[in-house]
Amino acid sequence: MRNFIGIILFIFSLQIAQAQEKFNAYNPEADAKKDIENAVVQAKANDKHILIQIGGNWCGWCKLFHDLTTTDEELKAYIAENFEVVHLNYSKENQNLDVLETLEFPQRFGFPVFVVLDGNGKRIHTQSSGYLEEGKGHSKKLVMEFLQSWSPGALNPENYKK
Repeated sequence: MRNFIGIILFIFSLQIAQAQEKFNAYNPEADAKKDIENAVVQAKANDKHILIQIGGNWCGWCKLFHDLTTTDEELKAYIAENFEVVHLNYSKENQNLDVLETLEFPQRFGFPVFVVLDGNGKRIHTQSSGYLEEGKGHSKKLVMEFLQSWSPGALNPENYKK
């Protein structure tokens, strides 16, 4: 009986530890401007676009999107092949308002919100997360369609010549 109680307490403590694991994709101390500049350099060198995910560790929908795009192998591979990713923090610690102004105020759509830059750092699209949601999460199909629509190949004129 003593072992049984010990096992139950151990399982309970594991569940508490898992519940307390903090989502931390967004760094309030990061230099968002510098992170974007670095992503532009990488994107230009590798013929990619930049996907800026704006949100915070406080945001449940941000965590859901992050979990989907980092655990679904097809989405994960597509993003790695076509985008440099920047997690731009928006929180009480650091709202990054100066950077958001240069991106034409994407926070107006709520969080998360996604901004796509071309390989030269020019904003080409802002995407509200709401259009990618389905039920209590994000639709893999809608997320993939969004990514495909704003990938470098989708905007390459050579792909549309007959």
